[in-house]
Order: sequence, then structure tokens, then C-alpha cells
Amino acid sequence: MSVLFGKWNFDGRPVAPEYIEKVNAALEPYGPDSNERYSKDGLTILYRAFHTTKESHHEVQPHISPSGVVITWDGRLDNRTELISELRGSLSVNSSDVEIVARAYDEWKDKSFAKLLGDWALSIWSPTERSLVLAKDPIGIRHLYYWMGDTQITWGTILDPIVRFAGRAFDLDKEYVAGWFSLMYPAAHLTPCVGIRSVPPSSCVLIRPGRHHVTRYWDFHPERRIHYRTDAEYEEHFRTVFAQAVRRKLRSDRPVLAELSGGRDSSSIVCMGDTVIARGTAECPRLDTISYYDDSEPHWNERPYFTKVEEKRGRTGWHVNVGRQDLQGTDEPQSSSPPPNNCFVPTPGYNGRTPREIRECLSAQGNRVLLSGIGGDEVMGGVPTPTPELQDLLASGRFRVLAHQLKVWALQMKKPWFHLFWDAVRDFLPPLLVGAPINQRPAPWLQRSFAKHHRAALTGYPSRTPLFDRLPSFQFAVNTIDHMRKELGCTALPFAPPLEKRFPYMDRDLLEFMCAIPREQLVRPAQRRSLMRRALVGIVPDEILNRKTKAFVIRAQMVAVARDWSFLSAIAQNMLSASLGIVDLDRYMKALQTARRGEEIPMVSLNRTLFIEGWLKDLLAQGFITIDPAVKPGVKLQESVQS
Repeated sequence: MSVLFGKWNFDGRPVAPEYIEKVNAALEPYGPDSNERYSKDGLTILYRAFHTTKESHHEVQPHISPSGVVITWDGRLDNRTELISELRGSLSVNSSDVEIVARAYDEWKDKSFAKLLGDWALSIWSPTERSLVLAKDPIGIRHLYYWMGDTQITWGTILDPIVRFAGRAFDLDKEYVAGWFSLMYPAAHLTPCVGIRSVPPSSCVLIRPGRHHVTRYWDFHPERRIHYRTDAEYEEHFRTVFAQAVRRKLRSDRPVLAELSGGRDSSSIVCMGDTVIARGTAECPRLDTISYYDDSEPHWNERPYFTKVEEKRGRTGWHVNVGRQDLQGTDEPQSSSPPPNNCFVPTPGYNGRTPREIRECLSAQGNRVLLSGIGGDEVMGGVPTPTPELQDLLASGRFRVLAHQLKVWALQMKKPWFHLFWDAVRDFLPPLLVGAPINQRPAPWLQRSFAKHHRAALTGYPSRTPLFDRLPSFQFAVNTIDHMRKELGCTALPFAPPLEKRFPYMDRDLLEFMCAIPREQLVRPAQRRSLMRRALVGIVPDEILNRKTKAFVIRAQMVAVARDWSFLSAIAQNMLSASLGIVDLDRYMKALQTARRGEEIPMVSLNRTLFIEGWLKDLLAQGFITIDPAVKPGVKLQESVQS
């Protein structure tokens, strides 16, 4: 997870040295291992390294390719061997990732991007053509932002210096805020600031003075279908691509740390990691684990499960008590993390600073890479919905099979078959006609005008599923991946110390396989994650594979509302989000009172409202965003509601 930054003055004026030094200081916490730059013809590029592989120690960036283009690369290349073999020439197994990427670009130009497997973001400056290309990997694991004006363009993998040293404040992008109020996150190209954009996943941006063009260079192919005769063949193929995904993410010159929650996703990563290390195929000296527990929460007892994995591997991992006292060390409730050193924080509720417990773990074990199970629940069939399978049967005209599956699923889910049929049919109808599903509807305390204006963002940008186009289950899978792209695009980069997060379930080859197999392999009546559970027998402990679904813990959150009532009601007295036309104070306070009584409300939306409120106040206080001069700093509740 190295970082890069660039600024190009179109008129050729040199970038001010004091500006560059301020930016460089802002980048240092993320890239402590090198301090390099390129400067010529009104353009300056900064690069700061964070080494996580043996090859990265030999990189010199920005890198000038044989053709003369200047490439700055933040990433990890997973198919090094294949590209070296295909490109031949002077490349060897010891070549750095950026050298391989530079040769690929010289050979194939922008067609090379689709060939680069891994997590990456890059910039390519062509002095002869006076053009800049920005590109990002197909899943969007790494960040890359750009702000283009009439006379300049600024870009980088960290949003903070682009905003903080712009010499101006930015208008708040309310569509981005609306995306945070949804359960689907903001669109991948948005940032909190109007005018600053994020390079979309699987896309490249060609920039010349006064204009830019965004092109999508790769996508999942609906024509690629995988059909086998037996379950065993699907299981063997899954084990192969999953082992490959984990092996790729283990590539490190230091011990790798993996989150081990006791669920199927993290446990499968750890157990498969042990398997590939034992085979001698992984470039990893050791795999460590970190597990979180809270013995005070009766509905979240993960200790017996992650202990089973530790027993299997013969090693006890690092354990963190996430109970309130241990995690925060104080009874003072916090709605958001305070911004460090007046930095711009792009993510509500989290500024990127590595938590104390993880800092201690990293320091003790020397880890720089963290494996995360994010994405497993979504792409492995963790949500046991029959809708995509039923839609496939409906679209293909297999009505007798459809009738049978409706009966089987209705008995399993204890729902009338007609309700399941309607769930399958409604996606073929216009969203404006059928409305959003209950779990995707906006929080009831949002102001009606805001909800109406940003309805698409608040409901996850719903679209109609074409009946006679790509297979509905394929569209469902791609939409799920798009949701993950948005979530990953909103994740703040860890620092102090820096930490590179990797996501085995977001491996491109694994995702292509999951999109290409029949839906009934993933989810079956009475067996969610069917393929995963069948394929990993003997690798993952049976207690993990066959455990019930982990419960979503809300009891502690409901208790916290009652306990911290004075603090929460004080926040509600003067909310900036109400002044901005986002939150309706009366309805928000009523929702808080409902939660205080222990009654059910959308707790995820409630927590996000608190995080967004604190975040907006910080941004306004620091002068990063502007609001309408007619807007007052806050709006008071009526006395009747306060009581």
C-alpha cells in the first residue's frame, strides 16, 4: 500500500516547492519507506513506498519505461509469472511489479490494464503526448482521486492533500452523503467534495488540458458459463481458485496477519492459508491471526469458534476484547473519530488511524499485511435468497421446474410460494412502479425533500433486471460485486502505522468463477453457502462449516442508546445535518426515543446518522466544505420533542 500524488499545471508553471513539501509531509505516515519524486514541464509526481513484498524493495518510482512514459504504481501484481513469460525480453523473476507493468504498457498500451491481476492504482504521464492516464484495478481495492480545473489537475491515492492544500473550500456532495445513509454506500466515482472524483473500478481516465475521458477497460462476461456433470467437479474447481486467491494475498516478505472471527469466511481464509503454506506454494514466512470477542454480549459469543480454528492449526492468535471499556478505555461515547492534525477525513466515523489494539499486535509480530474476510458473505451465498435461481427459471421458460422450486423453497423458508414468486418477478418491473424493498428504504427520519431528490442513492441505485438479456443470476452476482466495490471505495486507508488490507474473496479469478457457475451450486434449500461448505470439508473444522449464521448484534447498541441518552439527546438539539436539509429533527428524536425503550428501529441507519453528523461538523469547522450562507449552524428541537 504505497501512496502517490501528482500535480500538473497545464501552462508549464513549476509546482510551488512549499506546496510539494506540505503534500509530502501529509503522505509520509502512509509511505515511510521511501521519498521519491519526478518533476518536469510543470508536472510533479511524488511517491512514498510501503514495502510488503521482497520485489517492492527494489522499485524506483516514478518509473520511466523504455518508451519514455513515467509510471507511478501503487499495487501488488498477482500474475507476475504469466506476464513475464508473455512479455519475455529483459524481465526476470526478480523484476519488480512496476517494471513488469511498464513493459506491459509499452507493449499493449491501455489494453494492458485488463491483463493486470491484483490490487492496484497507477498514473501514466506521457511527456511526448502531454497526456495523463489514471487507472484502477477491476474491483477497486486501491484508491485514486483526481481534481481537474481549467489550469491544473491534481491526483493521488490519498484524498486528504488534494482537499487540504487546494487553497479553497469545496461544496458538499449531498449525493455522496445520501449514499452513506443507504445500506449500499455512495457510487464508486463520488467523493464528499463536488468537483473531486474517484477513478471508478475497472476504468481508466485519459486527461489532456481542458478535457478528460473515462473508459471502462474490463467487465465480467455473461457468455462465460461453467457447467459440470457432478458436484464434485464444482467443488474441486472451487478449491483450486480459492487456494489461488489466498496464496496470492499471502505474498509478503513478512508474517501476514489474518482476521479470525470464527465465521466461515475468515476461518476458511486462515485454514486455506495454512494449507497452501504447508504445500510450499505461498511466499509467506508465517500466518498470524487476530480475533475479537466480547464476553458481555450474549448474542455474540465467537470465542468457541475461533478457538476451534486455533486448535486445528496448533497456534493461539492475538485476542482483543472489544467490550466498551477495553476498546475505548473510557465511558465517554464517541460519535466519530477526531481528525488527526487537521486532516481531511473522507469517511464518516473512521479517520484511518490504526486502533491501539491492532498497533500493539503489529508491533509485536512485525505484520504489515492484514487479510480480511470482507466479501465472503456476499459472493459465497451467505444470503440464502432463492430469487436469482427462480428468475433464471422464469426467464428461460422452465415453468415446471420453477413450480417445483417454489414449493421446495416455500416449505424451507416458511413463506407462501406467491411471496417468493413476487420477489422474483418484481425485479423485472420498473423500480418506480414497485418501489424499493423494505430493507432498502430510506431511514424514516430523513427530510422528505432530501429523500425525494436523492432517492436513487438512498436506495442503492436500483435498476430493472432485463428479462431477455443476461442471465438474471449473473446480473445479481455482478450487482453484488458492484456493492462491494462501493464499500471498498469508502474504506479509509490505515496509518500510524500503515497497514495493507487484502481481500481474498475479491480475487478477480475467484469472482469470475462464482459468476459463471449455476446459482443452485451456491445456495440450496436448507444449505446456504452450499458449494463452499461442501468443498472445504476436511480443510475447515466441521463446527465452523456447519454452525448457524452469526447473529447481527444490536442488543449492545440498544443498551448504549439508553445509557448515553443525555449525550445523544444533546447532539440532537443542534444538528448540522438538519440545517443542511438532510435530517428531520422531530422524527429523528422520536426514533431515538423508540430505541431507548428497547423497540426495534434501523440501528445501522441510526449509527450512520450519528457518524455523519459528527463528520459534517468536523469538515465545516476545519473549513473544508462550504454551506449556503442562509443555513444556520444548527436547528433547535421544539420543547415538546425534547421532553
